[in-house]
Amino acid sequence: MTPRKTSQNRRSKGRKTTASRKDPTDRSPRDSADSARRPSKTPSPAENRPSGNPRGADKRPKKQDGLWLYGIHAVNAALTNPERKCLRLVATAGAAAALGDSPVAPDIVDRDAIEALLPFGAVHQGLAVLTNDLPTRRIEDIAEHADAHARTVVVVLDQVTDPQNIGATLRSAAAFGAYAVIVPDRNTPDATGAMAKAASGALETVPLIRPNNLVRALETLKTHGFWVVGLDMDAPVSLPDADLPDRCVLALGAEGRGLRRLTRETCDMMVRVPMTGRIESLNVSASAAVSLYEWGRAAESPTGR
Repeated sequence: MTPRKTSQNRRSKGRKTTASRKDPTDRSPRDSADSARRPSKTPSPAENRPSGNPRGADKRPKKQDGLWLYGIHAVNAALTNPERKCLRLVATAGAAAALGDSPVAPDIVDRDAIEALLPFGAVHQGLAVLTNDLPTRRIEDIAEHADAHARTVVVVLDQVTDPQNIGATLRSAAAFGAYAVIVPDRNTPDATGAMAKAASGALETVPLIRPNNLVRALETLKTHGFWVVGLDMDAPVSLPDADLPDRCVLALGAEGRGLRRLTRETCDMMVRVPMTGRIESLNVSASAAVSLYEWGRAAESPTGR
């Protein structure tokens, strides 16, 4: 008698695949169905990234105590500032020969060694110094300076976040005799090597004061006899026609955004820098230079203007 075919035999006979092969990678029909319903996991960029340092890590200087200043003018000014402590001085052979008499003997290294210590793209001119941060100055220091001098002018930068602009304004302040530059502590970059490079040594001679509340700082200066003069391109009074006070605060905002509302409301007068109309506005450091020059010119005028 021919044996009766079972359902399992019928299923096996009907398959033309490799079901009879014993492959350790084969999965059951249930497993196959589950895997078809389950979406495949796409590796994240972090998982695809090769092991080792993350991308761009070689472009960042290693973390260490102190502040690296670089560039001929910034380094020379720092070396002559008694409030700076030189922790290390590095220079190429050519830059060391042009350095002159330095209070600290430089370590002679190549340019690649200097670039490894500094942020990527820093224009160091073959010279860099590791130093400490400068002591913190207060708004009251401005009032004490004003009491000892016939005329005092300071610059306020509101909403200026570019260290290059702040550094250039410090340079203008030093050139035209401003005692200090005031910036709000919040959202203002630290006094880095890039800022010192743009200041061309002025960071060592012009205090950069960072109050927590800018409006409150302005009100404090007003109690000491200062007048706050805000600059705005739409102001009704032209800067040369304004009667600038002997104790003067020149308040400037970022190009495009200008002064914040509360800062503007604290100003005693608003003036504009007269222009030909060929351009819409000036860079904040250029506006500061023009305003400081005009304030200084007023003292030389026979009429006080």
